[in-house]
Amino acid sequence: IKMILFRKFRVLILMVFLVACTMHIMIDLLPKLEKRAAGPDTGNGGCQCAHIPSEEVGSWGKQRIRSAVEPGWPDKHTLRILQDFSNEPNSNLTSHSLEKITAIGERLEAFKRMKQFAGAADNQKTLIGDASGGKTVSVPVVSRLAALFEHPLYKTDLPTITDDDTLFNVNTDIRFYPKAAGNQEWHNEANAEDDEYPPTGDVTADSYPNWLRFHIGINRYELYSRHNSVLDALLKDLVTQRITSVAMKSGGTQLKLIMTFQNYGQALFKPMKQTREQETPPDFFYFSDFERHNAEIAAFHLDRILDFRRVPPVAGRLVNMTREIRDVTRDKKLWRTFFISPANNVCFYGECSYYCSTEHALCGRPDQIQGSLAAFLPDLALAKRKTWRNPWRRSYHKRKKAEWEVDPDYCDEVKQTPPYDRGSRLLDIMDMTIFDFLMGNMDRHHYETFEKFGNDTFIIHLDNGRGFGKHSHDELSILVPLSQCCRVRRSTHLRLQLLAKEEYQLSHLMEESLVRDRLHPVLIQPHLEAMDRRLRLVLQVLAVCVEKEGYSNVVEVDDIPWARGARDTATRRNAIHR
Repeated sequence: IKMILFRKFRVLILMVFLVACTMHIMIDLLPKLEKRAAGPDTGNGGCQCAHIPSEEVGSWGKQRIRSAVEPGWPDKHTLRILQDFSNEPNSNLTSHSLEKITAIGERLEAFKRMKQFAGAADNQKTLIGDASGGKTVSVPVVSRLAALFEHPLYKTDLPTITDDDTLFNVNTDIRFYPKAAGNQEWHNEANAEDDEYPPTGDVTADSYPNWLRFHIGINRYELYSRHNSVLDALLKDLVTQRITSVAMKSGGTQLKLIMTFQNYGQALFKPMKQTREQETPPDFFYFSDFERHNAEIAAFHLDRILDFRRVPPVAGRLVNMTREIRDVTRDKKLWRTFFISPANNVCFYGECSYYCSTEHALCGRPDQIQGSLAAFLPDLALAKRKTWRNPWRRSYHKRKKAEWEVDPDYCDEVKQTPPYDRGSRLLDIMDMTIFDFLMGNMDRHHYETFEKFGNDTFIIHLDNGRGFGKHSHDELSILVPLSQCCRVRRSTHLRLQLLAKEEYQLSHLMEESLVRDRLHPVLIQPHLEAMDRRLRLVLQVLAVCVEKEGYSNVVEVDDIPWARGARDTATRRNAIHR
């Protein structure tokens, strides 16, 4: 009897196994059978089933990844790998080491972000069915940033540019000899790999390195043009070019490094000192706060969205402290500050006025460190710059206040003082005030201009590392110049109103723009939301000024012809109203 029961049990197990195998084979063959039954003319890959919008939204990013990996759809096993292991701690998509992030992971993250930028209607309707009912078409994701740059406010022309309006008058027949451009030590001569990069003596202006083309494009009105392809190429160079030498930058309160690249370009490196989530403590003085590498990156993107274009290009980069700093530097003072921490991480601290000690050392994980790289402006020997004291500079004293903080009529004095008594310099200060308030930057003590253009040129927004320190507090004292002077450019006022609209919204534009940076996410969500809040405060201050002094006395016409017509209409309307 036992043998009979045992045999029946074995037969039962075998039957279960055969049923499982049959179901497995049917599951594998089902998609192919459906495709064959549907025929080649359906236009949707052979699937006649109803599409569920919610499922399509969730799988859209994954579909884009699959098409990027291979031309056809992946098999079942590949799908399981993507679904089951994409969130594991050791996965490339979630690794803490940015060097391990693959191009696939970057695309997925970008697509997820871009999907959020679409309007509410697009989010609710991701698929549109045609009249035949058989074909479905996916709605393309809308780029708010692209739409912004296509707006008429971002399509205006500059005045005619003459030789006097360009920083360099370039003869395109002249050959480029980088080592003859100055006394800078372009290469690490001890590095034998330098010989692999060919000299550029036979290259004409059209093929100059991107950093030089950026320099050549500087004119009286802008650091770079709105749609200049060189800008994106230069940002890519900052991230990918091989670093050939490193030296500490002299001066300044905190450590900064000058990095020279294989193509002879140079950039200012600010290493990561704080995480994105760390806010500046409320008891900290503005002049004792850390400089933030992500603030430099975000400031460049904000400046570009505001259409000021006065911040040199900045990109985030993950640097290997051993290979790309210690092994290539000839700065002995910097080299001596390297050490291995008890946690077995590579650290260094350099030399500077503040925070350069073993207690404030910069440590990698184990030797990787994030930082911002800001493209150098032309050498001072070739293009001199003039440094100006900001009229609304803070006292930088723990107990004393600056004159503008106690004198409500301070702006009237500034208006009577050159160069603020004529031209557009005062309006530039107002632009810079708005720019700093959106970032929460209290550390604007000086600014610079190119000496060649005299007083009739823009001011350069350098050194933005103390922005984005607080998101829970709005420092209203930064807006004092605007509230005291009640002056603003017409184009600036119009752009601020545009960025406050829901279809654009500054925070969404910034998020979309920053997705492109290698160190994404550059800002946490509270900082993005704080910019929207501060933008509304700026518009409120301007509204109070207009109500108090009249539109024509607050809003200054600039070089936008259609804006001038709009201003004239508004002026007539105010006159009738009065």
